Amino acid sequence: MTPFRIALANLRYPANAEESVAMAEEAIAQTVAEGAGIVCFPECFVPGYRVGKPVPAPGLAFLEQAWATVAQAAGKAGVAVILGTERMVQGSRLLTELVVNADGTVAGFQDKVQLDPSEDGTYSPGSGRQVFQTGPLKFGIVICHEGWRYPETVRWAARRGAHIVFHPHFGEHEEGDYVASTFADPANSFHEKAALCRAAENTCYFATVNYAGAGSPTTSAVVRPDGTLLAYQPYGKEGLLVADIDIEAATGLLAARCRSVAKRPKSRTVHAESSGRG
Repeated sequence: MTPFRIALANLRYPANAEESVAMAEEAIAQTVAEGAGIVCFPECFVPGYRVGKPVPAPGLAFLEQAWATVAQAAGKAGVAVILGTERMVQGSRLLTELVVNADGTVAGFQDKVQLDPSEDGTYSPGSGRQVFQTGPLKFGIVICHEGWRYPETVRWAARRGAHIVFHPHFGEHEEGDYVASTFADPANSFHEKAALCRAAENTCYFATVNYAGAGSPTTSAVVRPDGTLLAYQPYGKEGLLVADIDIEAATGLLAARCRSVAKRPKSRTVHAESSGRG
């Protein structure tokens, strides 16, 4: 057994961009106090997920200073950080995750490649994927929509040695939504069931992290490589979800055994399968 403690920052939506940075610093300090080696924040936590929100686009100077502040806090605490944020690349604004090493150096970014249609007017899709490492833990990152609906995004990381795939997302209560109190409640939306599938179909851990909000349809949780639930945060409760995972259990076996087919023969069976996709 090779244990590794992770933390998911299940925090409330920040009141403003400046508060988002202060909240991130505080959560990093709490992470080291809990003995965890890495902390992951929700999607676009700095400055706050902006689609459908009256949040102004952050300037480059603010983002660079925010990243530097978070990196300094990570280096001081000695923990790795996955920070949901946004950035500009060749004139395009991307949803992204800043990955900071435990020594405070920047490991890189993982951009959101598969956008939700609601995001098209605000952001552009990124390209490319990476696997990161902190100590013995290898990890990938998929962001919100691309993790729920595109299984291949998780498989890509698992096939390249990721023991866990972190899934920062944003989900809030909408009028008429079922209010869940138990993870993957059958009466709730499909999203949390998808989290169980992403882990089981790839034999890796899957860690999904949301903001804390009243009536939220999803909450932060960690799923074992066999698709069973390891831990979840009570819905709407702000704080860190801390979990101990066993790196050796994340073999990536089923991800490695998956073989894609470049071309499918035309047949009635294939046509029937295709017509059933959403």
